[in-house]
Amino acid sequence: MNSIVRNILAVIAGAILGSVINMGIIMISGSIIPPPNGADATTIEGLKASMHLFQPIHFIFPFLAHALGTFAGALTAALIAANRKMIIALVVGLIFLAGGITNILMLPSPTWFTVLDLAGAYLPMAYLAARLEQTKKVRSIFSS
Repeated sequence: MNSIVRNILAVIAGAILGSVINMGIIMISGSIIPPPNGADATTIEGLKASMHLFQPIHFIFPFLAHALGTFAGALTAALIAANRKMIIALVVGLIFLAGGITNILMLPSPTWFTVLDLAGAYLPMAYLAARLEQTKKVRSIFSS
């Protein structure tokens, strides 16, 4: 397979898998840490109206969803990519960062969470995934 095509497919696969993991974590988060009383977490409008009720504990799962979704997507992309694995993983991180910025614009959150999320959940996780892929141990797990 042409390396350019393989790298494009790696980015697409990473973005899809990362998104599935992100949404899976978001879907289960309410059953582990329920939203505050009076908060409607079923719609964007309900979240906007009740954001002032959310405590720091309610932001744990959104951060984990963003960080782990990005990590899994970037790792997948790096494992599939034919070459330039770090760049491919970082492209996936940039895709998720763009989604995170869009999310912040659509659903305002506390400043501390915005900074933590944008600075810690996307590009650092993509970089970490690419570095992890460079170890022979991870390659051997997925190639067996």
